[in-house]
Amino acid sequence: MHARAVNAVGLQVDQPSSPLPVRRLIPVAERRASGVALRKQTPRRIHGAWSPPADRTDPISLLEQQAETRVPELVPIRHGRMMASPFTFFRGSALVMARDLESTPTSGLTVQCCGDAHLSNFGFYASPERRLIFDINDFDETMPGPWEFDLKRLAASFEVGGRAAGFNDATRLEAVQSMAQTYRTGMQRFAEMGTMEVWYAHISADDILARIDDKAVRKHTLKTLTKARSRTSLGSLDKLVKVVDGKQRLIETPPVVVRVDTERHGEVLYHAWLAYLESLSDDRRQLLDQFRFVDIARKVVGVGSVGTRAFVVLFDGRDERDPLFLQFKQAQPSVLEGPNRTSAYENQGQRVVVGQRMMQATSDIFLGWVHADDGHDYYWRQLRDMKGSFEIEAFRPDVFVGYARLCGLTLARAHARSGDRVQLAAYLGNSERFDQAIAAFAEAYADQTERDHAALVAAVKQGRLQAEVGV
Repeated sequence: MHARAVNAVGLQVDQPSSPLPVRRLIPVAERRASGVALRKQTPRRIHGAWSPPADRTDPISLLEQQAETRVPELVPIRHGRMMASPFTFFRGSALVMARDLESTPTSGLTVQCCGDAHLSNFGFYASPERRLIFDINDFDETMPGPWEFDLKRLAASFEVGGRAAGFNDATRLEAVQSMAQTYRTGMQRFAEMGTMEVWYAHISADDILARIDDKAVRKHTLKTLTKARSRTSLGSLDKLVKVVDGKQRLIETPPVVVRVDTERHGEVLYHAWLAYLESLSDDRRQLLDQFRFVDIARKVVGVGSVGTRAFVVLFDGRDERDPLFLQFKQAQPSVLEGPNRTSAYENQGQRVVVGQRMMQATSDIFLGWVHADDGHDYYWRQLRDMKGSFEIEAFRPDVFVGYARLCGLTLARAHARSGDRVQLAAYLGNSERFDQAIAAFAEAYADQTERDHAALVAAVKQGRLQAEVGV
């Protein structure tokens, strides 16, 4: 007897008593037909619908729930940052939207999801070969799930972010529809490509520049790339470190950056370091062995992440002008987890690292994870390795639309690596029906976000939540 299953990318797996699985390739035509058939159970136009269900969980209650597992003195900073605008609320409310998306229709096709695919979570970073790559750059919430969740969050972010930037209705509509269209047509191209070709596909800074004809846009892009290239450990040394009594120390700016008492917490940190090294390959461990620990500080990061534990660690290599900054950040259960969807990994840091490697074209060489003695899971990465992003506020309307297309293609490439790109492309089809539905959803959910933001402001005024603004 053989156990038989079909995996996410269209291979039927027979599991005999032999040590290796025998895989039967499901014909492409069969996979396409299956994708088209999915339209009957989940018509593409149905994705445009959004109205809050009668039993919708109060979004303020969800924020209170998240606050229970965060550093108490930092939670008001999170609320203060989320109060700034509907867009900052949107950035910090991935859990709220994840719960809302559970009530929306899906096709049944699964991919490795980002879980927080909004327009500010895309940007540049350096590949191991020191080339600037454009990709998704935040994976705190990553895990397998419906591809629609990522696409709808990205679409809503362009509608909410476009309103915040002052773009008119026509520009926002064009941006969202263009993003969805590029996702759809990009998935069709990936469906025609070989498996390894898809895996190696990437979008470099040179690729982006080669497609820019407008002088002003090209100038803005070159400025963004130049800034990203300067964000190295050495380039950050004088901004993040000062010399005190002849010793390098991370600069404190309480409560955002606060140095850690290494004498008090040294043993916990040492064990966390050793456990992190165990998650790396031998060559990475040998490389890190050439660096010397110097200092460590807790750092408040982002909007949605505020209140989770995040630390910056300074190391010296050859000498004090050869620094390395690493960050280790607490990983909590993904917002996508629920009764019918749980992580395959006990360690949430491992979930983040594996998901990032699955979705990104190429990843940080120092990605690793640990379960620390303080009882929390963490993942490790480089703090600054030519990381950079576009300034959305400085965009012209046509550039905003172009950026939407770039993000749509990037998300399609990430999903094509883990899901059945042939079925998904067939489901999406050639018409604009799906693009229009996603635009309708984005507009409706942006209205919901504005109502939820107003509820947050009211909760702070009423004393239900504490907020610290301007931090």
